[in-house]
Amino acid sequence: MISRRRLAGGLLLGTGAACGLGPNRVWARSTDASSETSRALHALNRLAYGPRPADIQALQAQGAQAWLDNFLLEQLEPQRLNMPTALASRLQGLDTLELSQAELLGRFRRVVQAATSAAPPRASEAGGPNTMDGAMGTTMGSAGADGGNAEAAQTRARREYVRPVVLQAAQARLARAIESPAQLQEVLVEFWFNHFNVFIGKGPVSVLAGAYEREAVRPHVLGRFRDLLGATAKHPAMLLYLDNAQSVKPGYRAPALQAMANPNAARLSGLNENYARELMELHTLGVDGGYTQQDVTELARMLTGWTIDGRSARLGRSGPLFVFDPSRHDNGVKHWMGHTIEPAGQAEGERALDVLAAHPATARHIAYKLAQAFVADQPPAALVSRLAERFLNTQGDLKAVMRELMGSDEFWQPQRYGVKFKTPYHYLISSLRALGLGTPADVGPLLQVLAQSGMPLYGAQTPDGYKNVASAWMSPEAFAQRVQFASNLAERRARQGARLDADAQRLMDALGPLWNPATREAVNAEPAPLRLALLLSSPEFMKR
Repeated sequence: MISRRRLAGGLLLGTGAACGLGPNRVWARSTDASSETSRALHALNRLAYGPRPADIQALQAQGAQAWLDNFLLEQLEPQRLNMPTALASRLQGLDTLELSQAELLGRFRRVVQAATSAAPPRASEAGGPNTMDGAMGTTMGSAGADGGNAEAAQTRARREYVRPVVLQAAQARLARAIESPAQLQEVLVEFWFNHFNVFIGKGPVSVLAGAYEREAVRPHVLGRFRDLLGATAKHPAMLLYLDNAQSVKPGYRAPALQAMANPNAARLSGLNENYARELMELHTLGVDGGYTQQDVTELARMLTGWTIDGRSARLGRSGPLFVFDPSRHDNGVKHWMGHTIEPAGQAEGERALDVLAAHPATARHIAYKLAQAFVADQPPAALVSRLAERFLNTQGDLKAVMRELMGSDEFWQPQRYGVKFKTPYHYLISSLRALGLGTPADVGPLLQVLAQSGMPLYGAQTPDGYKNVASAWMSPEAFAQRVQFASNLAERRARQGARLDADAQRLMDALGPLWNPATREAVNAEPAPLRLALLLSSPEFMKR
């Protein structure tokens, strides 16, 4: 067994400066940005989740510059890339990925029914913040008078109906990130999911997060921002997470038949501003976007009636569940962001999305976040300005914006603008890719690693999602966790009969330009069985 104490002692770990993120950057001393191989590896670390052995072989066979030119072209056209047969087969075997929104919510409803059939909910607990208005009828956490029976029934139902959905969504995400050749698409799926975050721990969102990623995020990451904005706005995961599904005009009274069929509809109490606030602050304009609290309220009024078709959800029908309910909509005149909005039903919300998607503040906000994610924690102002201009000139064409970013001098000069520190998710995926490993049949241990590192998959509780800056993830505890993961991965390879010294040498050779001479010396001075874990725990490998 590898000694973790010795492993940690053999590394030059410690502070941010030692990891190459301080004023004396390791990257600046060890990487020649003009080198074709260095540029190719840089692209693989920023636009992908790091290189696989097959990438290095192709790079060496084709020549670094020819390989890079082809890579950059293909990543912007993911439809040209063939999905590996093994990956396609694995995804086809995940049956819950084919479930409709209504069927997914039906599974959550069975959990609620299991709890309520074991013990009726207390009146104080019904209709709480996790209520799915019109479809679920009560909260997931209702335990009732006999809490033990209800909890046991709920646990069994979760295991049967909800856990497979969550687990298969995670399997699909991890498998694509590890094995898909369309790496930029996978990196952007992670980026945009965080931008339009939903939290799997909020009631019915547990069964919808994977569908949200597949239906609202993934199809649009290289498309039009307005389409992405509209898809997230209308998905039941977002409608439930930020409570717009239950936002109604003041004085709303449910129609008699609707109230009889669903008592929760009668409990809806008024305007909910959660989604309207985050729509402007996080999704579009940014915190300094020039809007007021009055604008938040008026936008919330415009979005009343944007909700979920509860009847279709209860009956398990197919198709989207978004519906506009005119009986819930505030038909008064609104004064929003300098616009006078006359009553127009659903069109009011659509107009708001049009205005927000085309706003210069939105262009600046999106440009800053993309530059921060792909270039530097403190992105160059000139690059942000150019990306924002490209966003506006192309009406929010995200592929055009990414092409501008990938062609910028700033992107190719990490020695000037600073390295990026891998998030726990990026570190996990890049470690597996570096060794040419596929997705394990049981992804539970990988999910546990992410949870322990503070980045559980689909587990960001707040609407701003996970951060991608070093300050959010770089700490002594984070280093220790990565050392432990590297050690465990090396031990697993040894149990599988792999030669760790050969693995280490391949990794050293593959990422040759990235290694600092001091790291090479430290690794080579240690016994062969330690070297793989040392490389995976090195400062250079924790950067991107």
